[in-house]
Amino acid sequence: MGWQWEYDPDGRHVIGDAPPAFIAEVEKMANELVRAAAAFYLGGTGYQGEGPKGAFAHVPGGFFNYLVVPRHERLYIMQVTYP
Repeated sequence: MGWQWEYDPDGRHVIGDAPPAFIAEVEKMANELVRAAAAFYLGGTGYQGEGPKGAFAHVPGGFFNYLVVPRHERLYIMQVTYP
């Protein structure tokens, strides 16, 4: 299936009632981070190294916390913060 991103545990819990323009920025950045992770972790599901630590990504109007899990080929968005 290849690299993808998703909200963890789900979109309603993580991003809730954020404005559509902000959600679009979060999802745009998530797509960019997924492309970077796919290029960096070429082994994907067979990756045996230490997993990366969580990080924050800043987007216009706020930021979000995410975790990359190479063996799942996933970027999980864990928390979103906006005004």
